[in-house]
Amino acid sequence: MAGAVHLALSSGTALAANTGTIQADNPAALTKTDQAFVEDLEHRTFQWFWDTANPKNGLVPDRSPLPNGAASIASVGFGLTAYGIGAERGYVTRDQAVDRTLTTLRFLISLPQNDKVSGASGYKGFFYHFLDPNTGLRVADWSELSSVDTTLLMGGVLFAQSYYNQDNAKEKEIRDIADRLYRRVDWTWMKAHGPWLSMGWSPPNNFITTDWKGYNEGLIIYLLAIASPTHPLPAQTWKTWTATYDGQWGDFQGHQLLNFAPMFGHQYSESWIDFRGIQDDFNRKHKDDYFQNGREAVYAQRAYAQANPGDWKDYGANIWGLTACDGPGDAHQDYNGKPRHYLAYSARGAGRDYILDDGTIAPTAAGGSIAFAPEIALPALEEMQKRYGNRIYNQYGFLDSFNPSFKDKNDYWVDGQQLGIDQGPILLMLENWRSGFVWDVMKKNPYLRDGLERAGFQGGWLSEKTASSKSDRPL
Repeated sequence: MAGAVHLALSSGTALAANTGTIQADNPAALTKTDQAFVEDLEHRTFQWFWDTANPKNGLVPDRSPLPNGAASIASVGFGLTAYGIGAERGYVTRDQAVDRTLTTLRFLISLPQNDKVSGASGYKGFFYHFLDPNTGLRVADWSELSSVDTTLLMGGVLFAQSYYNQDNAKEKEIRDIADRLYRRVDWTWMKAHGPWLSMGWSPPNNFITTDWKGYNEGLIIYLLAIASPTHPLPAQTWKTWTATYDGQWGDFQGHQLLNFAPMFGHQYSESWIDFRGIQDDFNRKHKDDYFQNGREAVYAQRAYAQANPGDWKDYGANIWGLTACDGPGDAHQDYNGKPRHYLAYSARGAGRDYILDDGTIAPTAAGGSIAFAPEIALPALEEMQKRYGNRIYNQYGFLDSFNPSFKDKNDYWVDGQQLGIDQGPILLMLENWRSGFVWDVMKKNPYLRDGLERAGFQGGWLSEKTASSKSDRPL
């Protein structure tokens, strides 16, 4: 591995790196100023989910303020997890979190599922990517039945199943509905092309031709599909899938890693799954784990910003972060005497696989990486907030993105919205770094443990009896 950022794989604990003053394994050692910033950011980001969700049905918007009125099923998954964080942190009471969670799950399980073009929320247990925030039905013909967004929803559903463990009627109902939602997902039906899961489907019978191959955010998709007690993919699917990684392994900016250019690919699965010290066959071959890989990706991203081959404004050690986000729009404008092409919403990133960079910085790239490398991610977040102030940081934390190189009437471009799939990694990974809370809850989920073990993961916390036994599962 590259230089001083290597972590011990056997310990399962993030060790301090000799690269900064922030101790990766000890958030409590932060200065009072750092602690205040971290708490402020986490509370504000939680509040986005709490305030923007529809209190009548629990649906969380794709983005807010709403330009198109769509709820995102992935945002709901992050929201279900956020409510547990809020209860633990005292932002809301446990009873409030229970009620919001139960409202959400009751609504989801009640929604119609069929193969019609309209009038349904999903089909075969999968949900459409975007739903009407009031009715919960497919918001428009262009909204696909999404395998990844349904999986991110299931991350929150299974979190709720394991977190709400008290012996009372409401929490029992949460566990029961969560189990029903997960069990009805027909992963085998989504296997449209050979061994692979399709990225999605649209009625009447149109599977997306692109499949889940190569290293990406699909870790959690295949793990939950393999773990299914009702419609499982074969355990061999994991090795078949990881065999497609090899072209992505290699050096980028002096770091050896499994490359995926946008940071979200390293963050989504790891928002729920603690990969520290547990390894599949691919990890064992490369003497690595997926957590360490994410850490290397963070350092490579920062090194790319410091090199700044595109000569973008403000890039440096503490101003960096490329991932999927909004942008100024499809526009042409000169910067530093050079004609530049700017983009709208795009999967920006920097890696061995590709580079897509128009000077747009997304704070979630650093925020969702804080559990990987807090010693460089936290200074980046603090510097962004300090330098750009309330133009990029409002009552709900960081706005989605900004571009210092793109001139507008306010000097530089700033997105006016927050996105659920960007707020989610910031919140969950902040809490995972601070306490390990989401990771620890998910370790108790027998489905997740089954998926990891069937996929061939060994070591670390999997060697401990941290998850419920199979006999404890609700039927």
